[in-house]
Amino acid sequence: MSAPRLCEGRVVIVTGAGRGLGRAHALAYAAEGARLVVNDLGVGLDGTPAADSPARQVAEEIRAAGGEAVAHGGDIATTEGAASLVRTALETYGRLDTLVNNAGFLRDRMLVNLGEDDWDAVMRVHLKGHFLPFRQAAAHWRAEAGAGRVPDARVVNTSSGAGLLGSVGQGNYSAAKAGIVALTLVAAAETARYGVQVNAIAPAARTRMTERAFADAMAAPADGFDAMDPGNVSPLVVWLGSAASAGVTGRVFETEGGRITVMEGWRPGPSADKGARWTPAEAGETARGLLARADTPGAVYGAR
Repeated sequence: MSAPRLCEGRVVIVTGAGRGLGRAHALAYAAEGARLVVNDLGVGLDGTPAADSPARQVAEEIRAAGGEAVAHGGDIATTEGAASLVRTALETYGRLDTLVNNAGFLRDRMLVNLGEDDWDAVMRVHLKGHFLPFRQAAAHWRAEAGAGRVPDARVVNTSSGAGLLGSVGQGNYSAAKAGIVALTLVAAAETARYGVQVNAIAPAARTRMTERAFADAMAAPADGFDAMDPGNVSPLVVWLGSAASAGVTGRVFETEGGRITVMEGWRPGPSADKGARWTPAEAGETARGLLARADTPGAVYGAR
């Protein structure tokens, strides 16, 4: 007798699921028994529309393997698109258990060359594209809890090493991904009472976004373990989106290849308290002394 699948019967939304990490997540959830809403707007790396429908292709791939999936091609960075996304899950399957926020793209520039439109576009898709689907899903789960049907709900957000450590040439992307970490912490605290757990991952894998920016590091090996295969990230995402992750919320995990790391974020380091106002000279001298006792910060992620 085969072991029960981890997400049997759960309904899972994955945004940006037409390619790369999102596609790998959707396939992994389906393999564990989940019913999928596969969202992808079908745009290029810079966010411009593409001719094909990758969401439909992935949904068909899941169904061909014996799973259940429906495609959604709406823009989840709009209120109507996010509402339609959650509505699709509820109207198709009658429930929603897990939301995986994954959609994103790049418009890389050094900060002095970064246009306002490129800043706004990346913020819109990454940060707003996490907030709006979460808000719609959370409203549904709050209503369920209010009706006495407390859900066992999960949200998995997608940050990045760029959001945790910064990345040269990616100021807009780094800021958006850092915002996703803060959003995750607040969302976890605010929705725990409704039966919702919210966590984030900071993955490193070969995708359309990374294979150009970090071509050498992302290249697949001729043989042996392919550490940058996006499928390596998905097992943790599936577990976080399942009932098996009970009690885990408000955490950030860095994951790459066969490695999983719990990120511990900002914590108080060396400190000094005069008990009165410093002069600027005193403040500077004290700050230098504290820095001498502090840990050296990590290198800027992906500097190039």
